[in-house]
Amino acid sequence: MVEAIDKAIRDREHLLVQAGTGTGKSLGYLAPALLVDGPVVVSTATLALQNQLVAHDLPRLAEAVQPVLGRKPTFAVLKGRHHYLCVAKLEHADEDGQTDTLFDAGPVAPKAGQWLGEAGRLGKQIQRVQAWAAKTQTGDRDELDPGVEDLAWKQVSMPARDCVGVARCPYGADCFAEASRVRAREADIVVTNHSLLAVDMLADRQIVPPHKLLIVDEAHELADRVSSAAQAEITPEAVERAGRRSRTVITPAAAEALAEAADALTVGLADLPAGRLTDGLPERLRLAVTMLESATRAGLSAIGEIKSDDSDPVGKQQAKAVLDELSDTAQRLLEEDDHDVAWVEKSDLGSGRRALVVAPLSVAGTLGQNLYADRTVVVTSATLTLGGRFDTVARSLGLPASAPGADGSAPEKDGWTSLDVGSPFDYPKQGILYVAAHLPRPAASGLPDAAGAELLRLVEALGGRTLGLFSSRKAATQAAELLRAKTDLPILLQGEETLPILVRKFKEDKASCLFGVMSLWQGVDVPGDACQLVVIDRLPFPRPDEPLAAARAASVDASGGSGFSAVSVPIAAVRLAQGVGRLIRSTGDKGVVAVLDSRLETARGYGAFLRKSLPPFWYTTRPDVAEGALRRLAQS
Repeated sequence: MVEAIDKAIRDREHLLVQAGTGTGKSLGYLAPALLVDGPVVVSTATLALQNQLVAHDLPRLAEAVQPVLGRKPTFAVLKGRHHYLCVAKLEHADEDGQTDTLFDAGPVAPKAGQWLGEAGRLGKQIQRVQAWAAKTQTGDRDELDPGVEDLAWKQVSMPARDCVGVARCPYGADCFAEASRVRAREADIVVTNHSLLAVDMLADRQIVPPHKLLIVDEAHELADRVSSAAQAEITPEAVERAGRRSRTVITPAAAEALAEAADALTVGLADLPAGRLTDGLPERLRLAVTMLESATRAGLSAIGEIKSDDSDPVGKQQAKAVLDELSDTAQRLLEEDDHDVAWVEKSDLGSGRRALVVAPLSVAGTLGQNLYADRTVVVTSATLTLGGRFDTVARSLGLPASAPGADGSAPEKDGWTSLDVGSPFDYPKQGILYVAAHLPRPAASGLPDAAGAELLRLVEALGGRTLGLFSSRKAATQAAELLRAKTDLPILLQGEETLPILVRKFKEDKASCLFGVMSLWQGVDVPGDACQLVVIDRLPFPRPDEPLAAARAASVDASGGSGFSAVSVPIAAVRLAQGVGRLIRSTGDKGVVAVLDSRLETARGYGAFLRKSLPPFWYTTRPDVAEGALRRLAQS
């Protein structure tokens, strides 16, 4: 991996590297990165990996290479502005505690002048942030221990769109976010995240420092993060907040127009079911969005240009930013571009939230145009090959669909090559992949009785130590209820406590089982014998009501292809590989992955494709073999 990355840097050729858990891929890409003349940017998907790089890998590596390089390499973390304390906003709260600026994100806002007393717990948290502000050197939220709730942090941080800029801000010289950017420009290695990288690409690369090498770790997440960054939404609550926030800097008529647009949007969304708008905006919804577009234009015209001698440049900029965003989204929705997908979201919770959302049909073109220009890109993950090939992931990342192996013989027109470095794990000896091929094909939602009985037999054979990955919250809940009724094992269910607490309890109690949904498929790292059985209830195809996946599949179908094969199967392959990857986390781990979906064995075509996307476990469809292996593990 080190040699391949070094060659890619010298040849200015992009590289895709699949490196399984335990290969030490972070050191594999950091070492050659130190030989690059100029900053190197490393982007990760998760906070856990970002912390690992900054707290462990980079300090050790910098110390080790100092005698060789003759200097100690430097590194810095680059995050979005909202991760940092905003001195201007904190001081603004100190002075007058204005309601619209400080509390419009919450359901109930205290009156001006009463924010600390009436906000209760929230006020105490902000008070603690104020004390911390006098001591912190970075203003980074991650350094505030104990932390504060998201709502409290919103009161003392500034999203990038609301920032007036260093030159116009009276506290610009003390800006923590700007100081982090200065440190990043001076560092050898800059560690950032996919979300900020996506925003940087969409903003013509004005945020991340100029660099020659970009390393994208956990790259299977990148396209989704870019889709999220390019996604926009409108809610009646957001329009109402925009009206309150801007009422002191726009005309009464413009403020009234915003209020009317919010009411029209509420009516337009009221009777619509959640889901994709396949035939464009319905008439009442189109009228509401048109009213909003007109109202935001009137508001922006009233604000005009923000000058350095304005009495409240921060407040004006915040109002302008909110109206700008709503105006752009309204125009985008009214255009009904073929490359966009629009849908209605409705919350299942008691909040009754309604939203009109728009997102790009595909981000492959955006990535192809913006990710690779003027820099070498190394893309790495434990799951880059699907069906044994890099092609599918390459297409999703905006690269040509075919490439040779790692021998360096890539045709010049392709501009990229690939490498699978394998794994230090002996999968056929360490693990069994058991597919319950005798079970009926899954049909109704939830956990079928036959699958529940199979789950119970497997868990009882091992005596706990089970991570259950379910396709729906209903199925996870049914599984937990079944095991609680039929066994004395401690059953931990996602949602009953915070995820870190559940994972800690699962690690500590080897008789326990942890059941949950999609966030567990990627977020759990439990090496050792605390997790020796991973159960997957059904193949994780996207649901029919997932708007983007459905729209992308429909687009492929319309062009004469198979949307199921081109969209749904690759999504399931990545998710399945991530879930299966929870079992073997170290060279000493042993266990069984049990898939209670017979289609993995019986489905022609995609069943074999999905199996090829998984580690090479010893494979069986015999229940007695799986149960026997689990009993032996329990005895050992």
